[in-house]
Amino acid sequence: MTAETIPALTADAAERFGDRLAVVDGDTALTYTELLDEASAFAAALGGCGVDQGDRVAIWAPNSARWIVAVLGLWQAGAVLVPINTRFKGAEAADILSRSGARALVTVDEFLGADYVAMLQGFELPELDTTVIIGGPVWDAFMAKAPGGGSLATVGPDDPSDILFTSGTTGVPKGVVQTHRRTLLVATDWVAMTGLRAGDRYLMVNPYFHMFGLKAGILACVAAGATMLPEPVFDVDRALQRVAAERVTVLPGAPTLYQSILDHPDRAEYDLSTLRVAVTGAADIPVELIRRVVDELPFPTIITGYGLTEGGTAAATSPHDDIETIATTVGRARPGFELRIVDDKGGDVPQGETGEVVLRGGSIMSHYLDDPEATAQALSDDGWLRTGDLGVLDERGCLRIVGRSKDMFIVGGFNAYPAEIENALLRHPDIQQTAVIGVPDTRLGEVGMAFVVLCPGVETTGEELIAWAREEMANYKVPRAVEFVDELPLNATGKVMKDVLRERVSSS
Repeated sequence: MTAETIPALTADAAERFGDRLAVVDGDTALTYTELLDEASAFAAALGGCGVDQGDRVAIWAPNSARWIVAVLGLWQAGAVLVPINTRFKGAEAADILSRSGARALVTVDEFLGADYVAMLQGFELPELDTTVIIGGPVWDAFMAKAPGGGSLATVGPDDPSDILFTSGTTGVPKGVVQTHRRTLLVATDWVAMTGLRAGDRYLMVNPYFHMFGLKAGILACVAAGATMLPEPVFDVDRALQRVAAERVTVLPGAPTLYQSILDHPDRAEYDLSTLRVAVTGAADIPVELIRRVVDELPFPTIITGYGLTEGGTAAATSPHDDIETIATTVGRARPGFELRIVDDKGGDVPQGETGEVVLRGGSIMSHYLDDPEATAQALSDDGWLRTGDLGVLDERGCLRIVGRSKDMFIVGGFNAYPAEIENALLRHPDIQQTAVIGVPDTRLGEVGMAFVVLCPGVETTGEELIAWAREEMANYKVPRAVEFVDELPLNATGKVMKDVLRERVSSS
């Protein structure tokens, strides 16, 4: 019988893969049986703190074994996951906590020099009454609250499982509400797409707060019985060491991950022969990079895909596709997905012509949290999701993404939205107007560049604005360059003509 909820999947994994290693993280090693026991204890401790079925529990922490225990545990308790980006600053995290109404927060007291708990001080979060620190005595004291013999919540396949926040062109993050059934469709299809299997050792560089790390990572491994090897941040030296020492077989990530490995001066000194599956996407991929991965790394299976928070992996290449197809397309629609290219009136465009990518499938979200207007704009009455991405379908049904009508750019695998960055920059007292675009970067694919109109009579430097931005927003959102201008180019309706700005950059 196929599991229809995440708690059922977790219990099924303990039964099927009991003595297999589920997680290895430093000195921590848990079998699937032990992982279920730990998750159940966490669930009971949440109940002991007053967290009820349907309550939201946020996790703001880097990848670790205890992240996995916490997320599987909160689902055992019938709670709803709200993951928070580890690069967020206090205001950004407080906004997510407030809008989701999170009752509990699982976090760390320090990561990359930031004190998460301290960053939240001063923000009004009246519904947040439990904070659990991963690691140390706070975690132990929390787990000790688990009452013996308590019964776990009973959730159904159509109950909400998670709310992942994604930013849009308005600059306001939107909460994608997903159910257990839809979330499991994402995880199990990823297993089918990659051939993930029991005994695989999956080095988890993709952050768990992202759909890739959560659903194509944690839940895919639980579904397949693979071993999870969490990494809090990507460090190419450490990654190479773990691949060699721990016989890693599955290593997904942004194109920059593979570029870093290929360019490492001591790569030949590491035994990478166990690597079997590479999965990438999220950015334009040079054909030469894929060619080098094929020629210089041992992966027999290399897949590129196209996914989104609102619905999971919607398209992917197959293991049998040639290098050109893998590098220049994101493959064909995955089973269960319908994919069309439409014009601005919603009509299908001829094959080979550019239009907006629209999707329909069993894992597409039903709505955005508390935002019926945004839901109506994104979802048609008959279930088609407007992605905002511009694409072309070729004669084989392979999709090529050619642009982003939502004006998004991707920094090392992280989606960056100009409107959100612009809204943050406008909080600076010296900035009168600003426009942000993505510009090419050899290491990260793209980075932000801000065009700034200063308030009259003030003087500041680009370096000073960038330093200020680093204190106010996640690092990947911070513009890497600032150009001061007297005015922004506007069209007749008053909108900034970003094409003009892009042309200025490309011609300089």
